[in-house]
Amino acid sequence: MTVSGIGGSSSLSLQAIAQMRSQLDDLQRQLGSGKKSETYAGLGLDRGLTVGLRSHLSAISGYQDTITQAGVRLSLMQTALTQFTSLSQQAKVAILQSQYALRGGSQTDDQTNAKSTLDSLIGMLNTSADGRYLFSGRTVEQSPVETTDRILNGDGSEAGLKQLISERRQADLGTSGLGRLVVGAPGGSVTTLSEDAVSPFGFKLAGITTTIIGALVSGAGSVPPAINFGFGPTNPSAGDTVKFTFNLPDGSSRDLTLTATNSSPPGPGQFTIGANSTATATNFQAALTQSLGTLANTELVAASAIAAGNDFFNTDAAHPPQRVNGPPFGSATALIDGTPNNTMAWYQGDNGTDDPRMTAVARADQSLTVDYGARANEQGLRISVQNLAVFAAMQFSNSDPNGEAQYSALKQRIGAALSGGANQQSVDDIAGQLAGAQVALNNAKDRHNQTNTTLQNLLQSVEGAPTEDVAAQILSLQTSLQATLQTTAMLLQTTILKYL
Repeated sequence: MTVSGIGGSSSLSLQAIAQMRSQLDDLQRQLGSGKKSETYAGLGLDRGLTVGLRSHLSAISGYQDTITQAGVRLSLMQTALTQFTSLSQQAKVAILQSQYALRGGSQTDDQTNAKSTLDSLIGMLNTSADGRYLFSGRTVEQSPVETTDRILNGDGSEAGLKQLISERRQADLGTSGLGRLVVGAPGGSVTTLSEDAVSPFGFKLAGITTTIIGALVSGAGSVPPAINFGFGPTNPSAGDTVKFTFNLPDGSSRDLTLTATNSSPPGPGQFTIGANSTATATNFQAALTQSLGTLANTELVAASAIAAGNDFFNTDAAHPPQRVNGPPFGSATALIDGTPNNTMAWYQGDNGTDDPRMTAVARADQSLTVDYGARANEQGLRISVQNLAVFAAMQFSNSDPNGEAQYSALKQRIGAALSGGANQQSVDDIAGQLAGAQVALNNAKDRHNQTNTTLQNLLQSVEGAPTEDVAAQILSLQTSLQATLQTTAMLLQTTILKYL
């Protein structure tokens, strides 16, 4: 027989051993994984807090990924802009120092170099990252700028810059080559200088001044504008001057000064004093005609090329490229909108009129978005492309007596334009705005790092199983388990004989 109660005690001991073995297994899992539980349910009342913390950490991770991606793009954009500025400045210096020495027939070495520089600038504006063009506005899948060859030469029915320069040159010079001005002699000692039509082309009369005593000026309010200049009853004295001021198509102005002289024939910019005012007027008209022709074929030709470049490049969705309404071009009186079918579009990206920065947005936080888009046709970028393209497109001839003066007038305009105006956007302005976006993203990244550390520590305190505590519990449980096993073993071996 057995002693009553020993079997029940043994059964209870075995249950306790199983429970302690299960607890030991769980503690060993905690020691290996560092986690209190493999499920949220095992965390008890802390499970809601854990879910919230993990959701917050997941959102931060998404923001950090966005910040990293936008940061890479901004770094590439800043690198491109830095190189863009450097090359533009180098080109400016080279152009201003350029000498008129044609190589290969129609262009200087510096014009050839300008074309190579233009290739490089276009390459920078076509910078892409992870399949996204960075200077194309919202159309990130589209390369923003056409090739140099297509910009200059066009493609089939689509006219390029060279054709627009040629057409505009004809329109600005006019059929007489005098810049759309007409020198008339209504009679006696009076000379009339008038614009041939109301149009945007050629010289625009801005004013006249003279040191000749008794000279008469009239014509204010004439349509088209005209100036009547009369010498009066007496001849001028040697050294007396008549100065005309003209506005040119590129927005610049030039003076043409004629000086009275007793020499015959007169030198450049002079007119011979005749026997009377009528004869002087005849000599004055001849000198004016000759001087106008020279000014038109030098300064006006250069200004015309600059204007054509602006007509071709200064475009957006609301402002298509402008073409001379011809043929015939020499007598044209208006500009018309170019179309995709007849004019090459140099910029192929998003052609909107809104803020370029808003074309790319990075959400850096729940309440923070950063704008960092850009368009290659922004003024600060366009100016360099436009002026280098004009310089690379122009052609000259050694047989043209005005060729060197044309070249000089052109390079001075190109060099000045590459410096940028006081009220014009510059590449530095764009870089500065993008730098502001970088600062905002970096600040957000720092905040996220700090928040992430805090939340990770809190989550660890809720989910984590401290190694020291778990090890102590394991040691205590092992001791209890060993004692229970020994006790249970003794109970299981007890018989009536041993009991007695």
